[in-house]
Amino acid sequence: MRFLVRDRLLGIGDDYWIEDDRGNKVFLVDGKAMRVRDTFELKDTQGRVLIDIHQKMFALRDTMVIERDGEPLARIRRKRLSLLRNHYRVALADGSTELDVSGKILDREFAVEYDGELLAVISRRWLHVRETYGVDIVRDDADPALLIAVAVCVIHLAEKDREDD
Repeated sequence: MRFLVRDRLLGIGDDYWIEDDRGNKVFLVDGKAMRVRDTFELKDTQGRVLIDIHQKMFALRDTMVIERDGEPLARIRRKRLSLLRNHYRVALADGSTELDVSGKILDREFAVEYDGELLAVISRRWLHVRETYGVDIVRDDADPALLIAVAVCVIHLAEKDREDD
């Protein structure tokens, strides 16, 4: 499954649609402005909130939290002791599962893996539309909403790191 994200609208308070590879709107990323912490909602085409994404308050390192139906689903932060700033860990709520996100985050060229197995590739390479990147879900049994939320979070955290430097 391949999804297209229009990157130029990415920001707190901005809303943007994520489309499938046929151009159909699939998810709406609703950026919530005027909040104390960075907050997004991933909604379906009927406006139902599928995933809530927000910045964890009072964390030593920038951390984003992904929730589904009010329950924690995942926590994302830059990998500790990584020489590369473009390496993030996604700890799923089950406590035993971690996803690895690495690559050129700011260039929108990175991968999401679980235990060395590729789950999704985020890339601009196969697209010819400016300010757009693709999220290619490799595994059929993967959760597209979760992987798109992970991509949104990692890009947001990497852009915050760049602004802080």
